[in-house]
Amino acid sequence: MFQCNRETGCTALPPFSASHLMNRTLIVVAGVLHREGKLLIGQRMAADRHGLKWEFPGGKVEIGESPKEALARELREELAIEAVVGREIARYEQATRRRSPLLLLFHSIDSYAGEPQGITFEQIRWEDPARLVEYDFLDGDLDFVRRLAQGRLRLFD
Repeated sequence: MFQCNRETGCTALPPFSASHLMNRTLIVVAGVLHREGKLLIGQRMAADRHGLKWEFPGGKVEIGESPKEALARELREELAIEAVVGREIARYEQATRRRSPLLLLFHSIDSYAGEPQGITFEQIRWEDPARLVEYDFLDGDLDFVRRLAQGRLRLFD
């Protein structure tokens, strides 16, 4: 997994640990759902923070949750599915002057029950990985999206 920023590029990160919670890093998990070679993305509601930006479904890890537990909960809330959260695909740390650092964890979704519904999104779409760069993604997802579009990430076993 990698940590990326504009100044230094990408460097390897150690595995997830609880110490991130202690230094006020906000941990955010995202699920990468696939179907027939396409990935599921969601567009934030217009009235939400970063309205109409695209993202992979997921959200914040709450105190007492593991990242996988948080992601399963978030997918239940956002898409009305029961997901089996798989391996971690990528991780990035993102820091800005205006907020606490974020640790973004991207996990494959091995399987799920139910049909995804855009409960908390303006819309959801199944899209070819190479076309993701055409969407206006959240800043935290941009490097992941570029790597997907370039075929530089192994998504599924």
